[in-house]
Amino acid sequence: MRILTTICLLLLVPGLILAQSSAPKPDSTTDSSAVANELKALREALADQQKQIARQQEEIERLKQQQAAKQDMSADAPNGTPRIMDAALHTAAPAREVSPAPNRLGQGDDKKESPLSFKIGGADFTPGGFMDFTTIFRSTNTGNPGGTNFFAIPFSNTVGGHLTETRFTAQNSRLSLKATSKFGENNVTGYAEMDFLGNDAANVFVTSNSHTFRQRLYWLDLRRGEWEFLAGQSWSWLTPNRVGLSPAPADIFYSQNEDFNYQVGLTWTRAPQFRVAYHPNDNWALGVALENPQQFTGQGAEVTFPNGGANNFNAQLAAQFDAANNSGTPNLHPDIIPKIAYDNDLGGKHFHAEAAGLLTTVKITNLASGVFVKHSKTGGGVSAAVNLELVKNFRIVANGFLSDGGGRYIFGMGPDVVVRAVTAPGGVTCTSTGSGLSLVVTGNCDLKPSLVHSGSGIFGFEAQVTPKTMFYGYYGGAYFQRNFFPDITGGTAQPLIGFGGPSVGNTAVQNRSIQEPTFGWIQTFWKEPQYGALQLITQYSYVTRSPWFVATGAPKNAHLSMGWVDLRYVLP
Repeated sequence: MRILTTICLLLLVPGLILAQSSAPKPDSTTDSSAVANELKALREALADQQKQIARQQEEIERLKQQQAAKQDMSADAPNGTPRIMDAALHTAAPAREVSPAPNRLGQGDDKKESPLSFKIGGADFTPGGFMDFTTIFRSTNTGNPGGTNFFAIPFSNTVGGHLTETRFTAQNSRLSLKATSKFGENNVTGYAEMDFLGNDAANVFVTSNSHTFRQRLYWLDLRRGEWEFLAGQSWSWLTPNRVGLSPAPADIFYSQNEDFNYQVGLTWTRAPQFRVAYHPNDNWALGVALENPQQFTGQGAEVTFPNGGANNFNAQLAAQFDAANNSGTPNLHPDIIPKIAYDNDLGGKHFHAEAAGLLTTVKITNLASGVFVKHSKTGGGVSAAVNLELVKNFRIVANGFLSDGGGRYIFGMGPDVVVRAVTAPGGVTCTSTGSGLSLVVTGNCDLKPSLVHSGSGIFGFEAQVTPKTMFYGYYGGAYFQRNFFPDITGGTAQPLIGFGGPSVGNTAVQNRSIQEPTFGWIQTFWKEPQYGALQLITQYSYVTRSPWFVATGAPKNAHLSMGWVDLRYVLP
């Protein structure tokens, strides 16, 4: 602009000089004051033009400064939401939307979700995921390479209790694909998510490290007006939500932990299910889910069945329950899980509260004295959770679960049910004599399922101290009540059967309680909408497990310290 002003002046001044030199000389009657007035008017016009040019220059500079400020904000700010979220709907920082929006799936938004998004016909497809390089250190040898088996950490009187372990792995890397479409009044969202934590070969770490690709989530969600329907494999409704009843992983609370098995105290499954939800408004949501059941008796030899002598009760029952080794259990009906949630932004800070229930049934059939007899037992549970942004970017999280027969939902760390031997109604008393090969069972014996009481919970915080730095901490615990009795079919010694008896010793996994405090730090080094994000995720945990019975001279607890360091690249 200054150059333009100078050029204008250079052109105007010669013009004025030329005009003056070519003007006819005034005669004696010409008024000299008229010439002076004309020159003054020209000078004033030139001065006004210079002022206008100066104002235009100031406006241009102001606009440049505003544009630069916007670019700086877009480079540093978390894009209008206090979390980093990849196209796989995975959260690496606090996972909630700014508004409650509990039902944002399939809303027909034409905005491109990711630079990787593409369109086929009327559907938008968005690939996503992240790539992990994870370092794991444990102070004892748990025997599991990836996620921690909290229920089986070794005691100090075992070899594993005196060995440390260190491992590098990329197993937790994840891939996903989301598809959205709209036809008529129906908004449809399909989602598939996979990782590499499948059932590996025993020699996988020797040379190739060829970890098994596995299905995590695979569901279709249809929203029409206030109604929403979902079918497929999704997080259970007993898993706490962060937002509404949404199935999106970003709206589920499964902690910020890097541990592939998350946190002690978390209630969760990822199971095939069908569910229907009703949304009367933006704050409330309620519904019911039918989820895949599984009659569960704990890990390995956690539950001891009645012997039965010639009736061979133990063999009959083993095929009817899953002890983490039988996927073909004869379940009676799906687990029924109703749930209700409330969301609101109170003073600009998000609040989520929810409550859920569980109805589950165990059924057995046994052959005694040549007659098939059937028995069932119905159990259930209740859960509640709160996710409250106490102050800006600082949230309190809490959830709890109590049940009769719901141990499978507490990461399978305890059983749902045990089986006891009883005398059949109206029959001769069931007794036994002898032992070993000479065991003889007399009378009319029958079996009855008996549920195990269990509970779990988590309390913690998540603090987004800057747009790129987050700290978090949780304390979680799980409890399983003992349920044991004499085996009246097991000989004169009448050994104890069930769960938690005083004769099994602390080498078994019959745990009374398991606890874990955890602290972590997530640092985002850079984030660019076109290229993704690079993060460092750290976690430290201390785990203790306490069995129901401790032999004389044996340690009362098992202890584990572990650290996780993960370098993650999140796809844009």
